Amino acid sequence: MISRRSAIFAFVIVPCAGPVVFAQAPARQFRLGILGASTQEATRNLEAAFIQHLRVVGYREGDNLSIVRRYAGGSQARMDVLARELIAEKIDLIFAPVTPAARAAQGATKSIPIVFAVSADPLGAGLVDSLAHPGRNATGLSSLNVDLTGLRLALLKEVAPKAGRLAILADPDSSVDALQIEQARLAVQRIGVDLHVARAAKEADYELAFRTMVSARVGALFVIPNPHNLTFRAAIIELAARTRIPALYGVSEFVREGGLFSYSADYLDQYRRAALYVDRILRGASAADLPVEQPTKFEFIINLKTAMALGITFPQSLLLRADEVIQ
Repeated sequence: MISRRSAIFAFVIVPCAGPVVFAQAPARQFRLGILGASTQEATRNLEAAFIQHLRVVGYREGDNLSIVRRYAGGSQARMDVLARELIAEKIDLIFAPVTPAARAAQGATKSIPIVFAVSADPLGAGLVDSLAHPGRNATGLSSLNVDLTGLRLALLKEVAPKAGRLAILADPDSSVDALQIEQARLAVQRIGVDLHVARAAKEADYELAFRTMVSARVGALFVIPNPHNLTFRAAIIELAARTRIPALYGVSEFVREGGLFSYSADYLDQYRRAALYVDRILRGASAADLPVEQPTKFEFIINLKTAMALGITFPQSLLLRADEVIQ
């Protein structure tokens, strides 16, 4: 069903959190808070990878680790409330995988350490003073989503070479999405197309967003991997199929569930590596001193079954560059 190829794109990498160390399990019990920006169901596989890697480095839930979970369902206001709830639970560390959750956690505490796994732009979001020296109570891994915007739109243009207008599907209230829109505006100037910005923050918004894209004669779409889009990905995939708009996604879960194609950091790998940050901090390291990592693995995935349904033929050059091709 799936063929694997080696990754083709390379990026600058800062020093990583270090190799996996099968150390002696900590004797005391720690309390870990998980602050999810989306829903537990939407991120189940990612969280499972994180928990499994915590076991690898010596932490077992119910033994030397207790976990308090909170999920905001995409609501920033809810995230702020849940962050304060976690602080009241006397936790030792907050795992806040994405930027909105990490910002909510940092707004609630300046002393409890915070680890993020796929922050689109931790420096631009104000989570850290610098990537090499975070200087605050948050550190972890960047997804490079802001930096990848131009590349993603260029990939879209390769798949839809006749498109005169590309769209980007964003959260209207997200400052991180605003950074990606800014990058998209620069990118479309370079590749000679117009940009249509579609916005959605709740399930009912998506139907209207796609109707406006059809009216605007959008030739292809990039779906930002924000909490709302991840939560409502089934609806997005269905609408993209119904309107026959080729869509590139910023996280592979969309493609495995029927989306056309994706290019992103390997989120499962990022969540596993985040467990190493948790381990180092619980063993005494300071979040302020642990450099933020950039991705070491990227995924370029194409769903040929979806491409056939849309009548799209991928250029051979892209098929050869894919890490996975779903037949």
